[in-house]
Amino acid sequence: MLYLLQHLHREDSWRLVFNLFGYVTFRAAAAAMTSFLLCLILMPWIIKCLKRARVTERVENSDSRRLTELHRHKEGTPTLGGVVLIGAVIVSGLLWADVANRYVIIALGSTLLLGLVGFVDDLMKLLRIGKRGMSGRLKFALQVIIAVGASAALVAFSSPTFDATSLTVPLLKPEIFAPRLGLVYVALAAFVMVGSSNAVNLTDGLDGLAAGCSTITALTYCAFAYLAGHSELASYLNIPFIRGAQELTILCASLCGATLGFLWFNANPAEIFMGDTGSLAIGGLLAVTACAVKQELLLALVGGVFVLEAGSVMLQVVSLRLFGRRIFSITPIHHHFQFKGWAENKIVVRFWIVGAIFALVGAATLKMR
Repeated sequence: MLYLLQHLHREDSWRLVFNLFGYVTFRAAAAAMTSFLLCLILMPWIIKCLKRARVTERVENSDSRRLTELHRHKEGTPTLGGVVLIGAVIVSGLLWADVANRYVIIALGSTLLLGLVGFVDDLMKLLRIGKRGMSGRLKFALQVIIAVGASAALVAFSSPTFDATSLTVPLLKPEIFAPRLGLVYVALAAFVMVGSSNAVNLTDGLDGLAAGCSTITALTYCAFAYLAGHSELASYLNIPFIRGAQELTILCASLCGATLGFLWFNANPAEIFMGDTGSLAIGGLLAVTACAVKQELLLALVGGVFVLEAGSVMLQVVSLRLFGRRIFSITPIHHHFQFKGWAENKIVVRFWIVGAIFALVGAATLKMR
């Protein structure tokens, strides 16, 4: 909304001030600060309200008594913090981004819907509806529907001068190899969105882990979105120029600010958890941004920690079904290191370091073509 202020510069004395609202970099910084302050201001009040309403975490894990004991001290910690986190992202995005931009509409819509799915799941867990909240099949089906809708919208409302179904392959110049997938692209993009959403959800198992890794990934895609929406920089780096994609810089910056603000209270020992409300929405926003700026495949590298977490679960399941043996003591993999005796803080900080390395390598590939 504040984006429109750039047009209110009839008087020369105010022109420089109002022109600032036209710069993506200024609005991105303002969006990050806005979402950060919203979380910082609202979270203490939300924590008190949730404690009074007894909306708190129940540490129950019938699959592992040892894990239950390791996390017993977290019993009674408020959850549903993702409501404030995602609310801050949406409010900040509406304030500072161009709300008429097609990519902003699709990204915010997907984030809100996935957050709603997570919110219902969290409520069902708290009210003990179902064994562990929403059934896995229903949750997955809703994610797929939202992801397919978002993917189809990205293709349908793309610029007529740009083929949104083309696939950018890391390390290869688009003019050398960028296959046009047609409707297959919708399925691929939906897979990326569902996978990213669930991967962030799986990562959210230790204090500050998902929030910190999400900040790193969002910051990287903040840069990617800015580069993709800048014709000269996109041409220099041999990446697709997507007109309007620069507005996603504001949303990614909003996510950075919100996750940092949430991390203030979620750092060990956590005062609040984000729940599925936050994790599903965060993964969805990152994936929509990755697909919009044509760096879908690179998300697997930039968000390498999320891939490791989800991959550990899949490998464990396959190994147990085929060979009857465990590869890890327990999955997701961060719990495996807990079983090895690593302190929770050490696991989280080391995963942040690994996440930062993945992000730097991913960013470097833009020039390695």
